[in-house]
Amino acid sequence: QDEEKWDFILVSDIHEAGSEKEIKRKKFLDELSKKGFTIKKIEDKKLFYGVRAPKQIFQKYQGLLRKPDNRLQNPNVHQDVPVTTRIRIVNFILQNTTTPDLEKLHDLMKKKVFEATFPLHEKEEVREFLKEKWARWRGIFCQQPIEKIRCYFGEKVALYFAWLGWYTYLLGIAAVVGMVVFVAGITVFSSSQVSKEICEASNTIMCPLCDQKCSFWLLSDTCTYAKVTHMIDNEGTVLFAMFMAIWATVFLELWKRQRATVVTDWDLYRWDEEEEELAMELINNLQHEPQQYQHSYFRSTIILLLVLLMIAVLIGIAHALVIYRVIAMALFTQSNFAFLREQANTIAVMTGAVLHYITIVIMTKVNRRVALYLCDLEKPRTFSQRENNFTVKIFTFQFFTNFSSLIYIAFFLGRINGHPGNYVRIAGKWRLEECHPSGCITDLFIQMAIIMLLKQTISNVVEYLVPWIAHKLRKKQQRPKKRRMILGEEEEAEDPCKRQWLSNYQLNEVNIFSLFDEFLEMVIQYSFTTIFVAAFPLAPLLAFCNNLFEIRLDAIKMMRLCRRMVPRKANDIGIWLHVLEAIGILAVIGNGLVIAITSDFIPIQVYKYMYSPCMTENNTGVDCSTGYINHSLSIFRIQDFEPYTNGEPGLAPTGLCCRYRDYRNADDYSYTVQFWHIFAARLAFLILFEHVALCVKLIAAWYVPDVPQLVKNQLLDRKHSNLHEELRWVMPQKV
Repeated sequence: QDEEKWDFILVSDIHEAGSEKEIKRKKFLDELSKKGFTIKKIEDKKLFYGVRAPKQIFQKYQGLLRKPDNRLQNPNVHQDVPVTTRIRIVNFILQNTTTPDLEKLHDLMKKKVFEATFPLHEKEEVREFLKEKWARWRGIFCQQPIEKIRCYFGEKVALYFAWLGWYTYLLGIAAVVGMVVFVAGITVFSSSQVSKEICEASNTIMCPLCDQKCSFWLLSDTCTYAKVTHMIDNEGTVLFAMFMAIWATVFLELWKRQRATVVTDWDLYRWDEEEEELAMELINNLQHEPQQYQHSYFRSTIILLLVLLMIAVLIGIAHALVIYRVIAMALFTQSNFAFLREQANTIAVMTGAVLHYITIVIMTKVNRRVALYLCDLEKPRTFSQRENNFTVKIFTFQFFTNFSSLIYIAFFLGRINGHPGNYVRIAGKWRLEECHPSGCITDLFIQMAIIMLLKQTISNVVEYLVPWIAHKLRKKQQRPKKRRMILGEEEEAEDPCKRQWLSNYQLNEVNIFSLFDEFLEMVIQYSFTTIFVAAFPLAPLLAFCNNLFEIRLDAIKMMRLCRRMVPRKANDIGIWLHVLEAIGILAVIGNGLVIAITSDFIPIQVYKYMYSPCMTENNTGVDCSTGYINHSLSIFRIQDFEPYTNGEPGLAPTGLCCRYRDYRNADDYSYTVQFWHIFAARLAFLILFEHVALCVKLIAAWYVPDVPQLVKNQLLDRKHSNLHEELRWVMPQKV
């Protein structure tokens, strides 16, 4: 039975005899034969070559990486290597076998000599278990069989699913807290004093929102918008932001403990990736010389400048989205439809969010190409180093792609637009947007909600449907035609391998970035869940629901729709852990800035404790935020409007003044003392919040050890027993 098991399949088109491609293919296969590989050829519409490595290769591997105590006790015993290890070693040898023309498999695939290479999905017990118990939608709430995933896909895939399961499990806690904060916001939907003042401000005339066709308007017209804003922007949001900063730290610390337990069970806690790569290089070529570490300051400078240039391009795209919103707002306000005119701001925000999502989809592909190109320029020493460099670059690009527009809305919208009579304009024509009198946080809420919903619905549907449809089409195209039997002709027995090889070939192609893409998707989601969560308390709930489906979606893709991934050995999630730690720090900074700058929390607190009736009149019988809206609106004289601003008289028959959101003097429009008080309070809160949150994060990191005591004791006992055995071997008469 083992004789018919094949480690890898190479697929090629049928080339003309004597053609250049046929000669190159033969040279490569000859090199494999010299290394002792068994090769089997099956011809169909394509040429299939099954390759099986000789046992000596795996014996060398075991000999090189066997632990000292095992080598002493069993010097000649060779146990069977796991299937995942076989596939990994054979893949390494295939990728690093060089033909007499100095071409490797990668070069031959570029030249279409070979079309595909893949290990087989074997009909083994582990696979059938995973297909039935794991890769099923009905198992959505069941625990994952991590050990069996490791036995079939290797440690790296198993650690991805272990991390994703742990992340989803702890997201459930954050989702419940976020839901409680959101529901609490709904319960006070109509009870906020600030909202009441806006709803009752039927005599407060506001300045026009655009230059043409926009009349003066009453503040009370935006009553519902004000209530929605307070539903998001309240005291509970501040506490939730602090909670999420602590949650992010605790999640990572608990994951480190979970990972230590898992890899200790796999006996990989002290595993050395560099030693593993050197061992496989020597197995493939005994004359191999290790590539030395090198560093070029000139190359690093060029890479840094190119990365900064790419970031500038991504920020430029965010500026383009801002310009779209400004122009869309101007066009909607001039529309002949009353609904578009009245809801111009909300529609501009929503269409801007959809456009932002489209740019994310397009730029994701561009970012990948740029990051790969930069990695090629760097010339990393090993595959692992290349993967780490690529991860840092692609995450940086994706972060700016996803968050540049959100950063503008959170921290710049309504703060750089000037004031009536002196608006900041794009191309001297279009006014920048203004914040609603109740704050800009609702715009951020809408933007995040739309992007997260689109990413988690459309992206997931595409992620599942595209490989499913592609698999069905490939299966239909490759279906073998039944040959008509001639009278008296005996039916030719079909090779038992042919059906298996063909069915595996019909599955969707996987590559070295297949698992990387899943990690990147989840890490970007983690960023959305933590960095601006103060503006969108439902983010953890959406992420939790998405991840329940994501786990099974990934499982179904890997087991049923895609070829088998080449297993990779690992004892952690690699550089992704450092990326997640960086996101945790950004989350503290981001949420601190949202509360200090985007939210109206600080201005309201300053008003309560400095300017409210409770302070000035010592009146404790009223709500201390009474009068806040009137206090936060400045007065503008209509005659001071710019000449080309056509504010229709409408609701201002006196033509004397209108109100706008800012803290400016009525005579010369300079900033008032209140503005500087609020500015100082925002700065003080930001410093205090970030220092407290970071201190709590550090305390949590110290309080929760990275490695459980049980694991430490296991490692200690193992070291002791190993040393004891070595001592017995060296000095048997004295022990």
